[in-house]
Amino acid sequence: MKKLLVAGNWKMNGDSTSVTSLLNSLTGEFDKALDKARFKHCEVLIFPPYVYLAQVADSLRDTQLKLGAQDVDSRDTGAVTGGVAAAMLRDVGCQFVILGHSERRRLFHEDNETITRKFEQCIAHDLCPILCVGESLEQRRTGVTLEVVREQLEFVCDRVGATYMGKAMVAYEPVWAIGTGESAKPEEVEEVHAGIRAYLAGIDAELGASTRLLYGGSVTPENASALLANEDVDGVLAGGASLSGEKFLQVCQAAEMAVLK
Repeated sequence: MKKLLVAGNWKMNGDSTSVTSLLNSLTGEFDKALDKARFKHCEVLIFPPYVYLAQVADSLRDTQLKLGAQDVDSRDTGAVTGGVAAAMLRDVGCQFVILGHSERRRLFHEDNETITRKFEQCIAHDLCPILCVGESLEQRRTGVTLEVVREQLEFVCDRVGATYMGKAMVAYEPVWAIGTGESAKPEEVEEVHAGIRAYLAGIDAELGASTRLLYGGSVTPENASALLANEDVDGVLAGGASLSGEKFLQVCQAAEMAVLK
């Protein structure tokens, strides 16, 4: 029986007080849930802003929740003002890193080359990359979604190869659904995820079968169950819903129930 994954990307939100409150609601409720033998089939990750990583890492100690970073620098160490290296993330307790999020591609002009170098940094420091791919609304309307997603994947795969790609996850995040309240329909998600899996299988059969594929884009407690019911969806990457302890726990519960059905 597989474990579904629920990841919460807090983006650039929160302060020390609200972070403490949110963590208390999550860790406390997860402890209760464990006492009731729930959430055995749901792996949970949290991605806070850089400045709260140490605070969150301390709060998550001795819990089942895991920690990740929203980004990483493409360089190792040195004279990079404002940069955060992969080794630093590992040092404070991170196990995962989100790469290639559409907001990074759009707002910071990150291209496939930069994202691939960040991917290589993650692998070198034993961090699991979560590689985000997705199309714009115009690209979806013109019917080139799978071509766009494949191009984003292909650049990384050609550089790092099947072995290192096998250490990553892929998150399909349609640009038009992120932060808009408009989620892709479950059948649209399944079509793209099946295409991603087929592409990876074309590189290596085991890679296609074993890679965890997540969906992100206006994930809510209301649509999580339908999204997670898809055969090729192995988890979700939630944004706004992860800023509410109650809503995030409801998404986790939907993942738990999806496995048990």
